[in-house]
Amino acid sequence: MSNSSSITEFLLLAFTETRELQLLLFWLFLGIYLTAALGNGLIIITVACNHCLHTPMYFFLLNLSVLDFGLISTTLPKSMANSLWDSRAISYPGCAAQLFFFLFFITDEYFLLTVMAYDRYIAICKPLHYATLLGSRACVHMAAAAWGTGFLYALLHTANTFSLLLCRGNAVDQFFCEIPQILRLACSHSYLREIVLLVITTSFGFGCFVFIVVSYVQIFRVVLRIPSEQGQHKTFSTCLPHLAVVSLFISTVVFAHLKPPSISSPFLDLVVAVLYSVVPPTLNPLIYSMRNQELIGALWKLTQWTLFHRQ
Repeated sequence: MSNSSSITEFLLLAFTETRELQLLLFWLFLGIYLTAALGNGLIIITVACNHCLHTPMYFFLLNLSVLDFGLISTTLPKSMANSLWDSRAISYPGCAAQLFFFLFFITDEYFLLTVMAYDRYIAICKPLHYATLLGSRACVHMAAAAWGTGFLYALLHTANTFSLLLCRGNAVDQFFCEIPQILRLACSHSYLREIVLLVITTSFGFGCFVFIVVSYVQIFRVVLRIPSEQGQHKTFSTCLPHLAVVSLFISTVVFAHLKPPSISSPFLDLVVAVLYSVVPPTLNPLIYSMRNQELIGALWKLTQWTLFHRQ
């Protein structure tokens, strides 16, 4: 038996014990990480440097890219290092920091996606009030509220989780530190307060989900009333990327935490964790830029400007 005061490190779950596969996973994850870094970095630079993109929609998109890069940087580098060095260890402070930043970025992203749904609702359903309701000050306040809420949420849960008495070893059944896996190490009588917090935050999460759904129901009602098919297509094109990102984010998180216990297994848990912690930050830049001609044009102009000045 051990308690939290005697634990100096945790052991993360390895994807494989075969050395050749570990090295293969290292190169695979490195490619994914560089792709995510490149995609999100290009969006951040393009939006920041192009004055034509200094609108609420692209301001929130810039924030989303920052969060995506932070989210994937929280989990993947440590997993890559462990695969490269054939290790499973993460220090106690490192695990606490990883849990904090994971909660911080993923909570921020969810709240920001909710704000972005509000942005699309106002732009389509109340276009005459768009400049009034979503001025620069209002956008900064909403983004700051999302960031601040995520910080407080992560701080509260991290402090509460690591104040629990741990008496079931130090093996974490996941490739990064996460609340459910830490709770499995807690003594049976000590994690009830964390369960209460999780229930409360789940209620807030469900409230955000309902807000997003209601917003898009109103958006679709307005779009379907547009007489021209070209107008409908143009309006839909500004909403579909956000809707795709929200669907990808929510579906992977919900499946990870609400999947039936009968189909649960260590390998499946690893795959699902990759789906909601690695896949969305990698695909979000592609989803947003695929049909966004304005963003693609700005990126092309930035590339040409950079090449021209280098010459």
